[in-house]
Parts: sequence; C-alpha cells; structure tokens
Amino acid sequence: MPFTIPFDNTYAKLPEGFFTAQNPTPVKAPSLIAFNYDLAQFLGIDAGERDEMAQIFSGNTLPDGAAPLAQLYSGHQFGNYNPQLGDGRAILLGEVIGTDGIRRDIQLKGSGPTPYSRSGDGRAWLGPVLREYVVSEAMHALGIPTTRAMAAAQTGEIVYREAGFPGAVLTRVAKSHLRVGSFQVFAHRGQVEDLKTLTAYAIQRHYPDAKGPMDLLRAVCAAQSALIPAWMSVGFIHGVMNTDNCAIGGETIDYGPCAFMDAYSENRVFSSIDQQARYAYANQPNIAVWNMAQFATALLQQMDNKEAAVEEATAIIHAMPAQIEAEWLKRFGAKIGLSDATPADQPMIEDLLAMMQADGADFTNTFAHLGTDIAQDQFTNSAAFEAWAMSWQARLARETDPSATMALANPTIIPRNHRIEEMIQAAVAGDFRPFKRLNTALATPYQRTDADLERAPLAAEIVPATFCGT
Repeated sequence: MPFTIPFDNTYAKLPEGFFTAQNPTPVKAPSLIAFNYDLAQFLGIDAGERDEMAQIFSGNTLPDGAAPLAQLYSGHQFGNYNPQLGDGRAILLGEVIGTDGIRRDIQLKGSGPTPYSRSGDGRAWLGPVLREYVVSEAMHALGIPTTRAMAAAQTGEIVYREAGFPGAVLTRVAKSHLRVGSFQVFAHRGQVEDLKTLTAYAIQRHYPDAKGPMDLLRAVCAAQSALIPAWMSVGFIHGVMNTDNCAIGGETIDYGPCAFMDAYSENRVFSSIDQQARYAYANQPNIAVWNMAQFATALLQQMDNKEAAVEEATAIIHAMPAQIEAEWLKRFGAKIGLSDATPADQPMIEDLLAMMQADGADFTNTFAHLGTDIAQDQFTNSAAFEAWAMSWQARLARETDPSATMALANPTIIPRNHRIEEMIQAAVAGDFRPFKRLNTALATPYQRTDADLERAPLAAEIVPATFCGT
C-alpha cells in the first residue's frame, strides 16, 4: 500500500495573491534520516517504506492530495521593515486534521528556491535541519507550544555556506504558518480586502470564538503572553524574534540561532547576527509586546471606525506586560515549589536569579537540584545562598507538596548547545547515533537520564554563539 497523507487543504483555496503555487525542487539522492512515527500516528498518517518516505520528504515525490505552495508575507527584521519576504526555502504541502480534531500544516523546509528566495538557493544544510528537529521536539516534550518535526532527509547534494555541507530537508508540522508578517504585507500594500480575508481565515482556523479583528488581536496577545514566560522558564532564547517569526497560532516557530542558556544571565545573547542584543533573554517579553503592536497596526487598516479601534487595540497591547508578568510569576513560582505564587513571592524568585547571575550558576541544574548540595555548589557566596534557602524553606512550609510542583516545572535535561554541536559534527561525518540518543533522552525531560547529557559544558565545550544557517 503506498504511503498516503490524508490532506484536507484550505489555505490553497485562498486568493492567488496569498501564495505562489509551486512544487519542491527535486534532489539528487534522497535518504531518510528520521521519521517521527508518534507524530505521524497522531496526524492519522501511516508510515510507509523508508525509500518511499525519503522521496516524499525530500520533495522528489508529491503525495496524493498535496497542494504545494510558497506563502507570501513580509515583516520587521531586527526592527526594520522588509516589505516582501515569503517562503524563500519552504513549500507547504498541505494540511491534515489530527486525531485531536485540530488542523495542521505539513511543510518542507529546505526544498529549493521560490519567487521569495531573494537570490538564495532555497536549500538547508544538515546542521540547522537536525538542530530544529531536536530542539522543536524537545520543546514539545517540555510542554511548550511549538512547531514539530515529522521527518528529516538528506538530499545527496552539497549546500554551500561558508563551506560545503551535506544538504537536508526538514518536514515541519504547525497549527499554521500564519505570522504577523502575513498580515503586514497586505496592510502595507493597502490591500484591505485581502487583509479582511486573511483575518477571517485566521479567526476560523485558530480562534473561532473571536468576533472580529480586535478579538483576534486579544487572543493572539494572550497566546504570546503565555508563550514567552514558558520559554524563559526553561532558559530558552529564540534569537530572532522578527515579526515574520511570530506565529499567530501561538507556537514557537523558526528555530534558527536559538539556544538554551547554561550559565544564567538575563542579558545572554547567542545569535551571531543580534549585535545589539535586541533579542536577549530578558528582552523577550518586550519584543513580544512590540511584535503585537505591529500586528495591531496591521489589523487596524481594515477597521471602519479607526479611532475607536485604535483605542481598543492600545488597551489590549498595554495589558500585555501585566499578563506576561503574571504568567512569569506562575512559571517561576512553580520552579521553586510554589503552587500558586503571589506578587509577595516575586522578590524571593528575583533574589535567587540575582545570585545565579552573580555566580554564573547553571540555570537548569540550579532549579532541577534546588534544595541539594548540587544546587548550593553553584554559588560562591554560600552564606548568602544559605540565608536565601532558609527563607525559602519557611515559605515552602505553607505548600502541600512542593517537591511534586518542582518536579513538574524543572527539567533535568535540555538540548544543551555543546551537545547539539557535537551531534551536528557527528552527523556531518555520517554518524547519527548522537542525534538519535539526544532525541530519546529529550523525549522525557523531567526524568533523570544520562549524567553526561545533564551536566553543564566544561570551559572548552562552551558554545558562545549560534548561527542561522541560511
């Protein structure tokens, strides 16, 4: 029986100006690296033969029912507006409805040039493909809304960046690939009817209870206000929070120069292209609000009574910092064992973070082992930490089961940067065992696993910067 995907496509039925219909560009010698059988089953997809899946997930063969296209969008990149971006190296194959009743996109990333490639080759090399596969699946296991990885395939071709690397294609699954930039492009062009069409589509697909553009704004702001503190609670730094990387469905999308912190620093930046620290760890809430302000500006272009709409949108945006702070307090309160942290608990959390910053304490291991010598050993000023711990223990006395609360909030393993780099180097040399080992361990991040995957990097192993890979 041939491999099939039960497509049920809707985006391809939107006006032609929303996308360019186009097939993926075939590759020389595809081979399947990985296939996410659990995700496929969740989406109602039965696995096929590896050779057949390699042909499909490299873009050489189109499955029945596919409606391949590259989406149009624009966006602010590091604060500067680019009037036309679009899928420059990705092809949306179509949509499926999972066993949970939710519609999702299936997209090939690295599938060749499109009209939006801006002179790029439209390809991806093996390193970024494996990074996104590992990190997106790790984020899913951590319980954080995210796109997911269905498959990774080698192309048998060389992709040239600063040198030649093995080419690869990632198959990405998302609730949709609608971004803030999807709305910005029509607003910027003054295509009000297209903006209205896209708004209605987004509401129907993601927030069916929304009663119009301002309700959509409110819903997306709420989703972003929950997402960013979730990132921060595991030390995640997205690295490139441009408006074209801000998903309307509230998922983490586009894992380029992303990274998880080892030593805690609120000013930590990994992305090699973020020279001004615009997307530093602690600045992520501010950028989320800024991105939603750009979303509001785009949505307002379709409103008849703009004065009233501006007033309502302004109130929605201004409410975001408090929403983010409340979610942050909930997340970080749980990390120190508080089931229902209050503003009175916030100074205790901030004091711990200040000590962690002063000593460069490992973010993950400090929280995962709080209350043990492993955590205490992270601090050089033991007297200060012991004083903090005494007040912390006194506060925990009012909790029913703080250990259980902490166990659910503090992973023991994250995709550490040095392990990701080791995995990529091994894969480039043809050894995919570290890739498979990482995926297996990261699937259960709240359980103890191999000690070497849990430990912080040695001085010689620290990865100071990450790169986009485009």
